[in-house]
Parts: sequence; C-alpha cells; structure tokens
Amino acid sequence: MARYQVILAYDGAGFTGSQRQANSRTVQGELERALCHLGWSDRVVLMAGRTDTGVHATGQVAAFDLEWTHSAEKLLWALNKHLPSDLVVRRLFPASADFHPRFDAISREYRYRVFFEPIRDPLREKYLWRTWPAVDEDALKQNASIFLGKHDFAAIGSRTTPKGTTVRTVTKAEWKKMPDGEWQFEVRADAFLYRMVRRLVFVQVAVAQGRCSVEKVQQALLKHEELLAGLAPAHGLTLVEVTYGSHD
Repeated sequence: MARYQVILAYDGAGFTGSQRQANSRTVQGELERALCHLGWSDRVVLMAGRTDTGVHATGQVAAFDLEWTHSAEKLLWALNKHLPSDLVVRRLFPASADFHPRFDAISREYRYRVFFEPIRDPLREKYLWRTWPAVDEDALKQNASIFLGKHDFAAIGSRTTPKGTTVRTVTKAEWKKMPDGEWQFEVRADAFLYRMVRRLVFVQVAVAQGRCSVEKVQQALLKHEELLAGLAPAHGLTLVEVTYGSHD
C-alpha cells in the first residue's frame, strides 16, 4: 500500500463543487469512482480544499492510498481512462505516508477572469465574468494592494468552520490585462475564507466602476464594517495551484 498525490484539472460547470455529496456529481465522487475500477477500497480520497459549484481548477490536489504493482505513469493513464472528459489527472507521483493535501499546504493561488463589455459574448462568458460599465483601469490595478498582508477579512468572507478565524495572510494580489481585453486577478494566501476570492473581485470591480470608495474598503477591513453586497459569479474562478514545503 502506497500513498499517491495527484494534481487535478476540471471544468467546474458540470460539478456541484469538489467535495463528495450523496446525490450530486462532484469532483471527489468521480475520482473515487475511477479509483474503484483499479481496486481502491479505502473510505475517502483526501482533498486540498473545496471549490464551489461552477468553480474550475488546474491545480487541485488530492491524495489516496492504493495497492498498485505497476509504475506511477501507468497509474496516471489508468485513472484517466476511467475519469470523465471534464476531469483529468495532470500529474501523479508517490507521496509520504503521512502527506495530507489540505493540512500540509502552505499557500493556495486562484485566478479570476473578467471582461468589461456592454454586449453579451456567449463563448467568452462560459469562463469569464462579463460586467459593465467599464472600469478605471489604474484604480483596478492599484486597489489590489489594499489586501496584501495579514488582515481580518470578516467583511469579505465567512469562516470555513464555526470556530475558525477570519484572519488570513495574502502574499499576492494583482490584476493583469491581457491583449484581448480580458482582465485576470491573481491572488495567493495561506488559506481563504468561504467565497473570499469572489467577494474580493466583486468589491474591487465595484470600486473601479465608481460604485464604492477605496476608503470604505479600507475601513471595512479595519473595523469589520459592511461592504456593498454582491459576489462575482463562480464560472470566472479557477484554483491554479496549491503549494507545499520542499519535503512534499
């Protein structure tokens, strides 16, 4: 019996989130179903974290124990043979017996994609949030730095557990404009609150559209004051990477 670590990519449109649910199609459920074809008999696959319904991933991490007598490369191909077309194992390798993809993680990085157009674009809108009016581009770039560092994000997201803290440390928060006019928000932190990234995007766009002030956002972080209600849609969000220490 050996423990394996896998890097997963999936299109979140067809999943009711990543965590296994009794009567819904989920990433964890499909992975466990594929493993059963290979003789897996454990109770549960370990996941680095949850993604909501509609959220995508290129770097979700999972781990499982399996009795496998062939190479890791053959295991990767065998797993992918039994996975649906909207879920794939990108990489697979042996891990230490005590490796846990959630508790051993030191950071997570997300990317949110958005474009500003008054007219619908059905193809782009499958994976990007279209919103209007246009934004002050300088404001969009500069306001991201507000969230860098260690803050209490109670005004931005909610606890992931009833007794959990709302304090998080953000080490990367920046906007990039792509040649086709798409904007990408990249954010990395030690951990994230429930729906924190989608709230961050919504608030920043609101500021850059003139619907909320920078000062109000700063006050909300300091004093936990309420901010403009709203949430960027799930389909623009992708879990890009989960980072571990060198031993993993």
